[in-house]
Amino acid sequence: MPAGDFEKMKYALAFGADAVYLGIPRFSLRARENGFKKLDQIVEAIEYAHAIDKKVYLTANILPHNNKVEPCIESIGQTLDRCKPDAWIMSDPGLIMLMREKYPDQVIHISVQANTVNYASAKFWGKMGAGRIILSRELTVREMKEIRAAVPEMELEAFVHGAVCIAYSGRCLISSYLASRDPNQGTCTNSCRWQYKVFKQENPDQEYVPLKDEFYIEESERPGELLPIDEDENGTYLMNARDLCVIEHLDELHAAGINSFKVEGRTKSVYYVSMIARAYRHALDNLKAGKSFDPDHLRDIFATSNRSLTTGFIHGNPGRIAQKYDASGSEASSYRFTGVVRDYDPVKKMMKVQPRNPIRKGSSYELCLPDQLRRIVVEDLFDVKNEPVDEIHGGLHFCWIPVADDPGAFALLREKLDDNQQGE
Repeated sequence: MPAGDFEKMKYALAFGADAVYLGIPRFSLRARENGFKKLDQIVEAIEYAHAIDKKVYLTANILPHNNKVEPCIESIGQTLDRCKPDAWIMSDPGLIMLMREKYPDQVIHISVQANTVNYASAKFWGKMGAGRIILSRELTVREMKEIRAAVPEMELEAFVHGAVCIAYSGRCLISSYLASRDPNQGTCTNSCRWQYKVFKQENPDQEYVPLKDEFYIEESERPGELLPIDEDENGTYLMNARDLCVIEHLDELHAAGINSFKVEGRTKSVYYVSMIARAYRHALDNLKAGKSFDPDHLRDIFATSNRSLTTGFIHGNPGRIAQKYDASGSEASSYRFTGVVRDYDPVKKMMKVQPRNPIRKGSSYELCLPDQLRRIVVEDLFDVKNEPVDEIHGGLHFCWIPVADDPGAFALLREKLDDNQQGE
Protein backbone atom coordinates (compact mmCIF):
# COMPACT_ATOMS: atom_id res chain seq x y z
CA MET A 1 0.00 0.00 0.00
CA PRO A 2 1.12 3.62 -0.54
CA ALA A 3 2.28 5.62 2.46
CA GLY A 4 1.79 9.27 1.64
CA ASP A 5 2.65 10.24 5.22
CA PHE A 6 3.29 8.57 8.57
CA GLU A 7 -0.38 8.46 9.58
CA LYS A 8 -1.47 6.85 6.32
CA MET A 9 1.33 4.32 6.67
CA LYS A 10 0.14 3.31 10.14
CA TYR A 11 -3.43 2.86 8.95
CA ALA A 12 -2.41 0.94 5.83
CA LEU A 13 -0.45 -1.52 7.96
CA ALA A 14 -3.18 -1.76 10.60
CA PHE A 15 -5.82 -2.52 7.97
CA GLY A 16 -3.85 -5.36 6.44
CA ALA A 17 -0.93 -4.29 4.27
CA ASP A 18 2.18 -6.45 4.49
CA ALA A 19 4.37 -3.65 3.16
CA VAL A 20 4.22 0.03 2.24
CA TYR A 21 6.17 2.12 -0.21
CA LEU A 22 7.14 5.73 0.38
CA GLY A 23 9.25 8.27 -1.43
CA ILE A 24 12.56 9.69 -0.31
CA PRO A 25 12.60 13.51 -0.48
CA ARG A 26 13.38 15.03 -3.92
CA PHE A 27 14.13 11.78 -5.76
CA SER A 28 10.88 9.88 -6.06
CA LEU A 29 7.79 10.32 -8.20
CA ARG A 30 5.96 11.35 -5.05
CA ALA A 31 7.86 14.64 -4.72
CA ARG A 32 4.81 16.91 -4.71
CA GLU A 33 2.68 14.79 -2.37
CA ASN A 34 5.35 13.23 -0.17
CA GLY A 35 4.59 13.60 3.54
CA PHE A 36 8.06 12.35 4.41
CA LYS A 37 10.00 15.58 4.05
CA LYS A 38 12.94 14.72 6.28
CA LEU A 39 15.18 11.73 6.79
CA ASP A 40 14.20 11.54 10.46
CA GLN A 41 10.63 10.79 9.40
CA ILE A 42 11.75 7.95 7.14
CA VAL A 43 13.88 6.48 9.93
CA GLU A 44 10.92 6.62 12.31
CA ALA A 45 8.62 5.02 9.73
CA ILE A 46 10.97 2.10 9.07
CA GLU A 47 11.53 1.50 12.77
CA TYR A 48 7.78 1.50 13.34
CA ALA A 49 7.09 -0.96 10.51
CA HIS A 50 9.90 -3.33 11.44
CA ALA A 51 8.73 -3.38 15.06
CA ILE A 52 5.44 -4.94 13.91
CA ASP A 53 7.11 -7.24 11.36
CA LYS A 54 6.10 -5.22 8.29
CA LYS A 55 8.21 -4.01 5.39
CA VAL A 56 9.03 -0.60 3.92
CA TYR A 57 10.15 -0.03 0.34
CA LEU A 58 11.72 3.33 -0.49
CA THR A 59 11.16 4.79 -3.94
CA ALA A 60 14.00 6.49 -5.80
CA ASN A 61 12.36 6.07 -9.18
CA ILE A 62 12.84 9.39 -10.96
CA LEU A 63 14.48 9.56 -14.37
CA PRO A 64 17.21 12.01 -13.34
CA HIS A 65 19.00 14.53 -15.51
CA ASN A 66 22.76 14.90 -15.02
CA ASN A 67 22.48 17.39 -12.17
CA LYS A 68 20.41 14.96 -10.09
CA VAL A 69 22.43 11.76 -10.48
CA GLU A 70 25.08 12.34 -7.82
CA PRO A 71 22.72 14.07 -5.36
CA CYS A 72 20.36 11.10 -5.62
CA ILE A 73 23.09 8.57 -4.88
CA GLU A 74 24.31 10.76 -2.01
CA SER A 75 20.79 10.92 -0.60
CA ILE A 76 20.54 7.12 -0.76
CA GLY A 77 23.83 6.86 1.10
CA GLN A 78 22.68 9.27 3.80
CA THR A 79 19.51 7.23 4.20
CA LEU A 80 21.43 3.97 4.52
CA ASP A 81 23.60 5.51 7.22
CA ARG A 82 20.48 5.90 9.35
CA CYS A 83 18.14 3.04 8.45
CA LYS A 84 17.76 -0.16 6.47
CA PRO A 85 14.76 -0.28 4.13
CA ASP A 86 13.62 -3.67 2.89
CA ALA A 87 14.11 -2.67 -0.74
CA TRP A 88 14.58 0.28 -3.10
CA ILE A 89 12.16 0.88 -5.95
CA MET A 90 14.15 2.25 -8.89
CA SER A 91 13.72 2.67 -12.64
CA ASP A 92 16.72 4.45 -14.16
CA PRO A 93 19.39 1.98 -15.41
CA GLY A 94 22.21 4.39 -14.60
CA LEU A 95 21.10 4.92 -11.01
CA ILE A 96 20.62 1.18 -10.61
CA MET A 97 24.15 0.57 -11.91
CA LEU A 98 25.61 3.07 -9.42
CA MET A 99 23.49 1.58 -6.64
CA ARG A 100 24.85 -1.90 -7.38
CA GLU A 101 28.41 -0.55 -7.40
CA LYS A 102 28.19 1.46 -4.18
CA TYR A 103 25.69 -0.57 -2.17
CA PRO A 104 25.70 -4.13 -3.55
CA ASP A 105 23.90 -5.57 -0.53
CA GLN A 106 20.74 -3.50 -1.15
CA VAL A 107 17.62 -5.16 -2.59
CA ILE A 108 16.34 -3.42 -5.71
CA HIS A 109 12.80 -3.61 -7.05
CA ILE A 110 12.42 -2.47 -10.64
CA SER A 111 9.76 0.24 -10.77
CA VAL A 112 6.74 0.12 -13.04
CA GLN A 113 8.31 3.22 -14.61
CA ALA A 114 10.84 0.91 -16.27
CA ASN A 115 7.97 -0.48 -18.35
CA THR A 116 8.88 -4.16 -18.18
CA VAL A 117 6.55 -5.74 -20.72
CA ASN A 118 8.49 -8.79 -21.92
CA TYR A 119 10.57 -11.71 -20.69
CA ALA A 120 13.80 -10.39 -22.23
CA SER A 121 13.63 -7.21 -20.14
CA ALA A 122 12.86 -9.32 -17.08
CA LYS A 123 15.97 -11.43 -17.72
CA PHE A 124 18.03 -8.26 -18.18
CA TRP A 125 16.96 -6.88 -14.82
CA GLY A 126 17.69 -10.23 -13.24
CA LYS A 127 21.27 -10.05 -14.55
CA MET A 128 21.50 -6.53 -13.13
CA GLY A 129 20.81 -7.99 -9.69
CA ALA A 130 17.19 -6.93 -9.22
CA GLY A 131 15.23 -8.93 -6.67
CA ARG A 132 11.76 -8.02 -7.94
CA ILE A 133 10.14 -6.51 -11.01
CA ILE A 134 7.00 -4.41 -10.76
CA LEU A 135 5.45 -5.27 -14.10
CA SER A 136 3.98 -2.73 -16.48
CA ARG A 137 0.24 -2.20 -16.11
CA GLU A 138 -0.23 -2.87 -19.82
CA LEU A 139 0.20 -6.66 -19.56
CA THR A 140 -2.33 -9.45 -19.88
CA VAL A 141 -2.43 -12.40 -17.51
CA ARG A 142 -1.09 -14.59 -20.32
CA GLU A 143 1.92 -12.30 -20.76
CA MET A 144 2.56 -12.36 -17.02
CA LYS A 145 2.64 -16.17 -17.14
CA GLU A 146 5.18 -16.07 -19.96
CA ILE A 147 7.43 -13.70 -18.01
CA ARG A 148 7.12 -15.89 -14.93
CA ALA A 149 8.21 -18.95 -16.95
CA ALA A 150 11.26 -17.07 -18.23
CA VAL A 151 12.45 -15.82 -14.80
CA PRO A 152 11.29 -18.42 -12.26
CA GLU A 153 13.81 -17.19 -9.69
CA MET A 154 12.57 -13.57 -9.58
CA GLU A 155 9.74 -11.98 -7.64
CA LEU A 156 7.02 -10.35 -9.76
CA GLU A 157 4.69 -7.61 -8.61
CA ALA A 158 1.58 -6.24 -10.32
CA PHE A 159 -0.63 -3.22 -9.75
CA VAL A 160 -4.15 -4.25 -8.81
CA HIS A 161 -5.83 -0.99 -7.84
CA GLY A 162 -5.69 2.78 -8.23
CA ALA A 163 -5.29 5.54 -10.78
CA VAL A 164 -4.03 4.73 -14.27
CA CYS A 165 -1.98 7.07 -16.47
CA ILE A 166 -2.77 7.76 -20.10
CA ALA A 167 0.88 7.03 -20.87
CA TYR A 168 2.76 3.75 -20.56
CA SER A 169 2.61 3.12 -16.81
CA GLY A 170 3.40 6.71 -16.00
CA ARG A 171 5.96 7.76 -18.62
CA CYS A 172 4.15 10.91 -19.65
CA LEU A 173 5.19 14.40 -20.76
CA ILE A 174 1.80 16.12 -21.01
CA SER A 175 2.25 17.87 -17.67
CA SER A 176 5.75 18.95 -18.68
CA TYR A 177 4.50 20.57 -21.87
CA LEU A 178 1.45 22.27 -20.42
CA ALA A 179 2.59 23.22 -16.91
CA SER A 180 6.41 22.88 -17.02
CA ARG A 181 6.22 20.17 -14.37
CA ASP A 182 7.85 16.90 -15.38
CA PRO A 183 6.01 13.76 -14.24
CA ASN A 184 9.26 11.82 -14.53
CA GLN A 185 10.82 14.14 -11.96
CA GLY A 186 7.97 13.68 -9.49
CA THR A 187 5.96 16.86 -10.18
CA CYS A 188 2.99 15.68 -12.27
CA THR A 189 0.02 18.08 -12.38
CA ASN A 190 -2.41 15.44 -13.72
CA SER A 191 -2.88 17.39 -16.96
CA CYS A 192 -4.60 14.34 -18.46
CA ARG A 193 -7.48 14.99 -16.05
CA TRP A 194 -8.01 18.57 -17.24
CA GLN A 195 -10.99 19.63 -19.30
CA TYR A 196 -10.36 20.41 -22.95
CA LYS A 197 -12.50 21.97 -25.68
CA VAL A 198 -12.01 21.96 -29.43
CA PHE A 199 -12.75 24.95 -31.68
CA LYS A 200 -12.83 25.39 -35.42
CA GLN A 201 -9.43 26.66 -36.46
CA GLU A 202 -10.73 29.22 -38.93
CA ASN A 203 -12.45 31.24 -36.22
CA PRO A 204 -10.83 30.67 -32.80
CA ASP A 205 -12.65 33.66 -31.26
CA GLN A 206 -16.12 32.36 -32.00
CA GLU A 207 -18.61 31.77 -29.20
CA TYR A 208 -18.19 28.27 -27.84
CA VAL A 209 -20.65 25.69 -29.14
CA PRO A 210 -20.41 22.04 -27.99
CA LEU A 211 -19.11 19.77 -30.73
CA LYS A 212 -21.63 17.71 -32.66
CA ASP A 213 -21.39 14.79 -35.04
CA GLU A 214 -20.00 16.86 -37.94
CA PHE A 215 -16.53 16.87 -36.32
CA TYR A 216 -14.31 13.89 -37.07
CA ILE A 217 -10.73 12.71 -37.01
CA GLU A 218 -9.39 10.82 -40.02
CA GLU A 219 -6.06 9.01 -39.89
CA SER A 220 -4.12 9.52 -43.14
CA GLU A 221 -3.48 5.82 -43.74
CA ARG A 222 -7.13 4.88 -43.16
CA PRO A 223 -9.20 7.15 -45.42
CA GLY A 224 -12.88 6.92 -44.86
CA GLU A 225 -12.60 5.51 -41.32
CA LEU A 226 -13.96 8.53 -39.50
CA LEU A 227 -13.65 8.82 -35.73
CA PRO A 228 -16.22 11.23 -34.30
CA ILE A 229 -15.18 13.94 -31.86
CA ASP A 230 -18.01 14.53 -29.44
CA GLU A 231 -18.57 16.54 -26.30
CA ASP A 232 -21.42 17.99 -24.32
CA GLU A 233 -21.77 21.32 -22.53
CA ASN A 234 -19.23 20.13 -19.94
CA GLY A 235 -16.48 19.62 -22.51
CA THR A 236 -14.66 16.31 -22.94
CA TYR A 237 -11.94 14.48 -21.06
CA LEU A 238 -9.96 12.82 -23.83
CA MET A 239 -7.18 11.37 -21.66
CA ASN A 240 -8.96 10.65 -18.38
CA ALA A 241 -8.41 6.97 -17.60
CA ARG A 242 -10.73 5.03 -15.32
CA ASP A 243 -9.26 3.59 -12.13
CA LEU A 244 -7.88 0.08 -12.00
CA CYS A 245 -9.56 -2.59 -9.85
CA VAL A 246 -8.84 -6.32 -10.22
CA ILE A 247 -9.85 -7.51 -6.76
CA GLU A 248 -12.16 -10.09 -8.36
CA HIS A 249 -9.28 -11.55 -10.39
CA LEU A 250 -6.52 -11.98 -7.82
CA ASP A 251 -6.74 -15.74 -8.29
CA GLU A 252 -5.76 -15.34 -11.95
CA LEU A 253 -2.78 -13.16 -11.08
CA HIS A 254 -1.72 -15.59 -8.37
CA ALA A 255 -1.93 -18.48 -10.81
CA ALA A 256 0.17 -16.45 -13.25
CA GLY A 257 2.97 -16.30 -10.69
CA ILE A 258 2.52 -12.83 -9.21
CA ASN A 259 4.16 -12.62 -5.76
CA SER A 260 3.04 -9.18 -4.67
CA PHE A 261 -0.05 -7.04 -5.29
CA LYS A 262 0.36 -3.27 -5.36
CA VAL A 263 -2.10 -0.39 -4.87
CA GLU A 264 -1.65 3.13 -6.21
CA GLY A 265 -2.88 5.96 -4.00
CA ARG A 266 -0.56 8.93 -4.22
CA THR A 267 -3.00 11.63 -3.12
CA LYS A 268 -5.65 9.58 -1.31
CA SER A 269 -7.00 9.99 2.21
CA VAL A 270 -6.32 7.85 5.25
CA TYR A 271 -9.84 6.48 4.83
CA TYR A 272 -9.16 5.39 1.23
CA VAL A 273 -5.89 3.71 2.17
CA SER A 274 -7.55 1.88 5.06
CA MET A 275 -10.59 0.65 3.18
CA ILE A 276 -8.69 -0.51 0.10
CA ALA A 277 -6.09 -2.25 2.27
CA ARG A 278 -8.82 -4.07 4.19
CA ALA A 279 -10.68 -5.11 1.05
CA TYR A 280 -7.61 -6.62 -0.59
CA ARG A 281 -6.38 -8.14 2.70
CA HIS A 282 -9.65 -10.04 3.10
CA ALA A 283 -9.69 -11.05 -0.56
CA LEU A 284 -6.13 -12.39 -0.34
CA ASP A 285 -6.87 -14.22 2.90
CA ASN A 286 -9.83 -15.89 1.19
CA LEU A 287 -7.62 -16.82 -1.75
CA LYS A 288 -4.99 -18.29 0.57
CA ALA A 289 -7.66 -20.33 2.34
CA GLY A 290 -8.90 -21.73 -0.97
CA LYS A 291 -12.22 -19.89 -0.80
CA SER A 292 -13.99 -18.26 -3.73
CA PHE A 293 -14.20 -14.50 -4.05
CA ASP A 294 -16.68 -12.93 -1.65
CA PRO A 295 -18.62 -10.06 -3.30
CA ASP A 296 -18.85 -8.44 0.11
CA HIS A 297 -15.23 -7.34 -0.36
CA LEU A 298 -16.49 -4.91 -2.97
CA ARG A 299 -18.38 -2.92 -0.35
CA ASP A 300 -15.21 -1.20 0.88
CA ILE A 301 -14.07 -0.69 -2.72
CA PHE A 302 -17.23 1.17 -3.67
CA ALA A 303 -17.27 3.03 -0.37
CA THR A 304 -14.23 4.99 -1.56
CA SER A 305 -13.86 7.58 -4.30
CA ASN A 306 -12.98 6.42 -7.81
CA ARG A 307 -13.24 7.54 -11.42
CA SER A 308 -15.30 4.41 -12.15
CA LEU A 309 -13.44 1.14 -12.40
CA THR A 310 -11.84 -1.05 -15.03
CA THR A 311 -9.81 -4.27 -14.98
CA GLY A 312 -7.21 -2.65 -17.20
CA PHE A 313 -5.25 -4.85 -19.59
CA ILE A 314 -5.30 -8.16 -17.73
CA HIS A 315 -7.75 -9.69 -20.22
CA GLY A 316 -6.60 -7.71 -23.26
CA ASN A 317 -6.64 -4.13 -24.52
CA PRO A 318 -9.71 -2.52 -22.91
CA GLY A 319 -10.13 0.07 -25.68
CA ARG A 320 -12.64 2.86 -25.12
CA ILE A 321 -14.01 1.43 -21.89
CA ALA A 322 -10.72 2.27 -20.16
CA GLN A 323 -11.42 5.99 -20.53
CA LYS A 324 -13.93 8.20 -18.77
CA TYR A 325 -14.89 10.92 -21.23
CA ASP A 326 -17.63 12.80 -19.40
CA ALA A 327 -15.89 14.08 -16.26
CA SER A 328 -12.62 13.94 -14.34
CA GLY A 329 -14.12 13.85 -10.86
CA SER A 330 -14.87 10.83 -8.74
CA GLU A 331 -17.99 8.73 -8.92
CA ALA A 332 -20.54 9.41 -6.20
CA SER A 333 -20.16 6.98 -3.31
CA SER A 334 -22.92 5.68 -1.07
CA TYR A 335 -20.60 6.32 1.89
CA ARG A 336 -19.05 9.44 3.31
CA PHE A 337 -15.87 9.52 5.38
CA THR A 338 -17.00 11.15 8.62
CA GLY A 339 -14.13 11.18 11.08
CA VAL A 340 -11.08 9.68 12.74
CA VAL A 341 -11.32 8.30 16.27
CA ARG A 342 -8.41 9.87 18.17
CA ASP A 343 -8.96 8.71 21.76
CA TYR A 344 -11.28 6.90 24.16
CA ASP A 345 -12.24 7.82 27.72
CA PRO A 346 -12.95 4.55 29.58
CA VAL A 347 -14.51 6.39 32.52
CA LYS A 348 -16.96 8.48 30.53
CA LYS A 349 -17.23 5.72 27.88
CA MET A 350 -16.90 8.21 25.07
CA MET A 351 -14.67 8.33 22.02
CA LYS A 352 -12.95 11.48 20.85
CA VAL A 353 -13.51 12.04 17.12
CA GLN A 354 -11.88 14.43 14.68
CA PRO A 355 -14.70 15.16 12.20
CA ARG A 356 -13.98 15.17 8.48
CA ASN A 357 -17.64 15.72 7.55
CA PRO A 358 -20.74 16.68 9.56
CA ILE A 359 -21.77 14.44 12.44
CA ARG A 360 -25.39 14.76 13.58
CA LYS A 361 -27.16 13.67 16.69
CA GLY A 362 -29.66 10.90 15.97
CA SER A 363 -27.91 9.66 12.82
CA SER A 364 -26.37 6.23 12.34
CA TYR A 365 -22.75 5.60 11.37
CA GLU A 366 -20.35 2.74 10.88
CA LEU A 367 -17.22 2.31 12.95
CA CYS A 368 -14.65 0.85 10.56
CA LEU A 369 -12.09 -1.32 12.32
CA PRO A 370 -9.38 -3.46 10.73
CA ASP A 371 -11.30 -6.67 11.45
CA GLN A 372 -14.94 -5.62 11.65
CA LEU A 373 -17.66 -3.03 11.10
CA ARG A 374 -19.78 -1.76 13.99
CA ARG A 375 -23.01 0.15 13.50
CA ILE A 376 -23.62 2.94 16.02
CA VAL A 377 -26.30 5.58 16.48
CA VAL A 378 -25.15 8.95 17.80
CA GLU A 379 -27.65 9.33 20.61
CA ASP A 380 -25.67 12.15 22.21
CA LEU A 381 -23.02 14.46 20.86
CA PHE A 382 -20.67 16.79 22.74
CA ASP A 383 -18.29 19.45 21.51
CA VAL A 384 -14.66 19.83 22.61
CA LYS A 385 -15.80 21.75 25.72
CA ASN A 386 -18.11 18.85 26.61
CA GLU A 387 -21.19 20.92 25.79
CA PRO A 388 -24.12 19.03 24.17
CA VAL A 389 -24.69 19.87 20.50
CA ASP A 390 -26.98 18.58 17.75
CA GLU A 391 -24.43 18.74 14.95
CA ILE A 392 -20.74 19.33 14.45
CA HIS A 393 -18.94 20.02 11.19
CA GLY A 394 -15.64 18.83 9.78
CA GLY A 395 -12.50 20.77 10.60
CA LEU A 396 -9.66 20.89 13.06
CA HIS A 397 -11.84 20.62 16.17
CA PHE A 398 -12.99 17.49 18.01
CA CYS A 399 -16.17 16.05 19.42
CA TRP A 400 -17.12 13.31 21.89
CA ILE A 401 -19.52 10.46 21.12
CA PRO A 402 -20.67 7.92 23.72
CA VAL A 403 -19.90 4.27 22.85
CA ALA A 404 -19.88 1.30 25.20
CA ASP A 405 -16.49 -0.13 24.24
CA ASP A 406 -13.12 1.24 23.17
CA PRO A 407 -13.01 0.91 19.36
CA GLY A 408 -9.20 0.75 19.38
CA ALA A 409 -6.33 2.74 17.95
CA PHE A 410 -7.28 2.65 14.27
CA ALA A 411 -11.02 3.27 14.15
CA LEU A 412 -12.60 5.37 11.41
CA LEU A 413 -16.14 6.66 11.20
CA ARG A 414 -18.19 6.66 8.03
CA GLU A 415 -21.79 7.38 7.11
CA LYS A 416 -23.92 5.29 4.77
CA LEU A 417 -25.78 8.06 3.04
CA ASP A 418 -28.94 6.07 2.30
CA ASP A 419 -29.44 5.37 6.00
CA ASN A 420 -29.60 9.03 7.01
CA GLN A 421 -31.02 10.62 3.88
CA GLN A 422 -34.18 8.64 3.36
CA GLY A 423 -37.06 11.03 3.00
CA GLU A 424 -34.86 14.07 2.52
